[in-house]
Amino acid sequence: MRFENKVAVVTGGSRGIGRAICLELARQGASIVLCYAGNEQAAGETAEACRAAGARVTCVRCDVSDAQQVKDMMKAAVREYGRIDVLVNNAGVTRDGFLLMMRESDYDAVLDTNLKGTFLCIKNVVHTMMKQNYGRIVNVSSVTGLRGNPGQANYAASKAGVIGLTKAAAKELAMKNITVNAVAPGFIETDMTAAMHSAAKAAALAVIPAGRLGQAQEVARAIAFLASDEAAYITGQVLAIDGGMSM
Repeated sequence: MRFENKVAVVTGGSRGIGRAICLELARQGASIVLCYAGNEQAAGETAEACRAAGARVTCVRCDVSDAQQVKDMMKAAVREYGRIDVLVNNAGVTRDGFLLMMRESDYDAVLDTNLKGTFLCIKNVVHTMMKQNYGRIVNVSSVTGLRGNPGQANYAASKAGVIGLTKAAAKELAMKNITVNAVAPGFIETDMTAAMHSAAKAAALAVIPAGRLGQAQEVARAIAFLASDEAAYITGQVLAIDGGMSM
């Protein structure tokens, strides 16, 4: 898999899985448009790592739930690079809480970023990809979107919605040589899982047949495959990256 002369927009690219995605695509030759919500320092660190791998990188601060900001980001990417070949919708937030106590604002915040943000990014990149007659879109869902999780009704709804959006978009865009797929990570070793209480981590490991947490790089490599020309005949699919957890 190589991405020379390809341009990839990665949302939520500053840390964790997003950082791993940016680095993987950069190592394989892509130019990176790194979208971040607020952590400028983390975005800069990721950008420098990508540049060290030989990639051109542009950092763009963008709230993906804001239609105008998304539109401006995509226009800026096309102005600078002339095209967008790959879109990875990785931006996401959590506002966990049990259903009966969940605030409406927390439900809305998660759906706005995780689901509406994915929709807005696809909507604003599709015209460019259709003109090129080429595009690869990979949406980051979650194992929680496949099986639900107590205390995450909003997150589960958003990530299940991403799967439905993926399949609908795939059917609409296939004839334009644009593939749309999703990955559904399980428990991945990130800053968030590192902060988990040992008992919670042990409970998570107990339901993972592989017996370990996944690595961000493992998710990034799967996304790179789905974004590559080798996956040209794969669309509308959801790939669980969860050590067998969702079986």
